[in-house]
Amino acid sequence: MEYYQRQIENQIKKLQKGFPVISVTGPRQSGKTTFLQHHFKNYKYFNLENPQTRGLIEADIQGFFALNKSKIIIDEIQRLPELLSYIQVLVDSENQMGSVIISGSQNLLISEQVSQSLAGRAAYQTILPFSLLELKNNGLLTRNVFEQIIFGFYPALYTRDVTSSDYYNQYTATYVERDARLIKNISSLSKFRNLLVLLSGRVGQVLNVASLATDVGISPNTAEDWISILEASYIVFRLKPYYKNIGKRVIKSAKIYFYDSGLLCNLLNISSVTELSSHYAIGNIFENFAVSEFVKYINNSSKSASIYFFRDSHGNEIDLIIDTGNSTIPIEIKSSSTFRNEFFNGVNYWRENVDDKSEGYVVYSGEDNQKVKNNTLVSWKSLEKIFKQIS
Repeated sequence: MEYYQRQIENQIKKLQKGFPVISVTGPRQSGKTTFLQHHFKNYKYFNLENPQTRGLIEADIQGFFALNKSKIIIDEIQRLPELLSYIQVLVDSENQMGSVIISGSQNLLISEQVSQSLAGRAAYQTILPFSLLELKNNGLLTRNVFEQIIFGFYPALYTRDVTSSDYYNQYTATYVERDARLIKNISSLSKFRNLLVLLSGRVGQVLNVASLATDVGISPNTAEDWISILEASYIVFRLKPYYKNIGKRVIKSAKIYFYDSGLLCNLLNISSVTELSSHYAIGNIFENFAVSEFVKYINNSSKSASIYFFRDSHGNEIDLIIDTGNSTIPIEIKSSSTFRNEFFNGVNYWRENVDDKSEGYVVYSGEDNQKVKNNTLVSWKSLEKIFKQIS
């Protein structure tokens, strides 16, 4: 199978030098196994999804680690979490950096157990689906923006002969029927799937959990639990509001987004550019696509920047605020391919009322990049122009 370079490689190389254990998480089928087997070619690989492998290790854990003291990859470790205590003893005695790689698809299950057993010994890294930048660097970006949004970013779509519709139908079925139940006992899979679909219709909106729970027919506490499951599985993420030094005038509830725009479109039954172009949520879908690219960039490059949205009680709003610690970068996101001056209203408001030193950006679906006074118009294809500003 052809291997495509991942941005995460440089970060993993750094972590190898400073930590005995590297814990890799990410959504199912985001390319974790392919990356690990390529990057750590000389390591022995054990996949605990394989019942035979899991059974043999479980039957004699001490014997397993006696034979495999270093340079091992243990995939889907949430299937046998008791291994973590043995890994702690192993790495303390061997004291070799980068000697054990563990990975899994359920962040909630892994993170708590790893932090308890391997505190100070493990470094954490998430591998997400392909980013736009990775597609460009590997010569895979061949679609227009709306085709790309519908097609999605999961690596399997670029290595198999499968339609995105077929792929995401199977992905959702597998996730709902199997992975979600591994994390928590869900009383009704049909209601859980319904919540997932209803979340797709609320993408880019401030999340009202009580209203969502009513629509699904569950309690608000259950809805919150289920959304947390979706977050732990890297299906959705919440974007928090920015309210540093702003006071009480701002909205303080989070927005909801999907990590992958292809999955989002599939849940909304969008399978063509015509359907997307006329969809009521096209603006929010394009916004989701752009916001997720900034999430991927910050994750892949290990930048310390944080991202937010801004909205105050007077209706002034900015889709994305990147806080680098030293400065803020306000970004508006527009699905239109034709520039209009009012696109910059939000970032101008930000500069006049919050941070007069910031440079504003508008990301849009057009092709041109252009400086407009103190702001910059940026094509969806040229997000690197903003990435460079994230120190």
